[in-house]
Amino acid sequence: MGHLFIYLFSWVFVAFLVAYHQNKQLIGEKGLLPCKLYLQNVKRYFKGKISLDALSYAPTIIWFLDWSDMDSILDYLSGFGLATSAFVLVTGCANMILMAVLWILYLSLVNLLETGFLGIFLCPLWTLSRLPSHTPPSTIVIWGFRWLIFRIMLGAGLIKIRGDRCWRELTCMDYHYETQPVPNPIAYFMHRSPWWFHQFETLFNHFIELVVPFFIFLGRRMCIVHGVLQILFQVLLIVSGNLSFLNWLTIVPSIACFDDTSLAFLFSSRQGGVKDQLAQVQVKRAAGEQLPLRYGCYVRKVVNISFGLLIAYLSVPVILNLLNSRQVMNTSFNPLRIVNTYGAFGSITKERTEVIIQGTSSMDPNDPAAVWEEYDFKCKPGDLKRRPCFISPYHYRLDWLMWFAAFQTYEQNEWIIHLAGKLLAQDEVALSLMATNPFAGRAPPRWIRAEHFKYKFSRPGGKHAGDGKWWIRKRIGPYFPPVNLQGLQKFYEDRSWPHPAQA
Repeated sequence: MGHLFIYLFSWVFVAFLVAYHQNKQLIGEKGLLPCKLYLQNVKRYFKGKISLDALSYAPTIIWFLDWSDMDSILDYLSGFGLATSAFVLVTGCANMILMAVLWILYLSLVNLLETGFLGIFLCPLWTLSRLPSHTPPSTIVIWGFRWLIFRIMLGAGLIKIRGDRCWRELTCMDYHYETQPVPNPIAYFMHRSPWWFHQFETLFNHFIELVVPFFIFLGRRMCIVHGVLQILFQVLLIVSGNLSFLNWLTIVPSIACFDDTSLAFLFSSRQGGVKDQLAQVQVKRAAGEQLPLRYGCYVRKVVNISFGLLIAYLSVPVILNLLNSRQVMNTSFNPLRIVNTYGAFGSITKERTEVIIQGTSSMDPNDPAAVWEEYDFKCKPGDLKRRPCFISPYHYRLDWLMWFAAFQTYEQNEWIIHLAGKLLAQDEVALSLMATNPFAGRAPPRWIRAEHFKYKFSRPGGKHAGDGKWWIRKRIGPYFPPVNLQGLQKFYEDRSWPHPAQA
């Protein structure tokens, strides 16, 4: 089982890949929300000291590094994470030290990393082996993973039942495929399923999230059934939407529902292979032969017991949250974010709205004759004729943020004005986050604005689909008014953002 877990932790590689490609543009020196300014504000709030309170509020090793070149720091963190996770992926070997390094590196960039934390204790202390015979995975750690998938699924189910009434009325799936953050082509067709199928999907969702989690505690066979159902459910979610690597990662704790016997068919029976090595270990144990324990094994036993006590202690507020009618999702009650609350889609948007950013070279943005040209993002809906994309497990963070911005205001998402300024300046770093630049090879736009549209899937086989359109849209109104570089100067200064220089 440990061998398979190591390979599934290869999704950490994808997480670091996303960070390496996008962090500088999003939180770098000239990013949309510079992390240096954020950390400076946190430090100022805690009286100018890097105290335990500051570390608890923002746990990151960046506190202890030189901030003079933040872009390089972000590259080094994600690059080292890429290299380490690539080693685990290629060799199939890991130990507690490597997994702890990966966890600390990614914790420095993102929060809520419980699966990665549990992965540390799945491995030997320092032995690098695909099948460490002296230190098999502890039962405590296996149950730690089972406890995690139980909380993930039950939390998701409870937040739905307590949230949007459409979950109780079995109508949420009438909207989900069209209004999810980044739909894919399969979602386009799934959206047109008959009403009774959508009701069945909603009922099945409730069964998987509210009933199946308790199978874990009903013996070996039911635990395996739980693992099978949860993995199949996550595969369905992967196929029908671009939800980043979240569903891939949720498969990892589900693997803990299986034992070596039930997973044996996945491995080769050739001599010297993993299956053969495992059989030899089991034969020795059946014969009563005791494998000599090394020093690291004793250390690991103490660590595992301490780990179990820690998880039990930190689970108390999480359990109380699950039982609370005012349940909070996707948060943590401890500084290191190692036992957390989870949930998804507690409310469903019934209509899809999109923010479309446009630029013009016109001197007067209010001139009715002004030609406004649209910027397309990597994956989010924009161009009506562009096919929805497949990107999972990869993740375009800016596209995801634009989904949230669409049902909020630009005052709640000041970074979108920062983005507008960078587009006015033809900033190459910011433009790398976009799919198209309508002003490429010519003078930058004089004005940028954002328009608010309502988007709907076209009907397969209908008139719009016949014209090559995947989407139909209707203008709601302006999202933010036309802005230019000169007009944004004070806005930038008030937020300590560097004013973009025009290319």
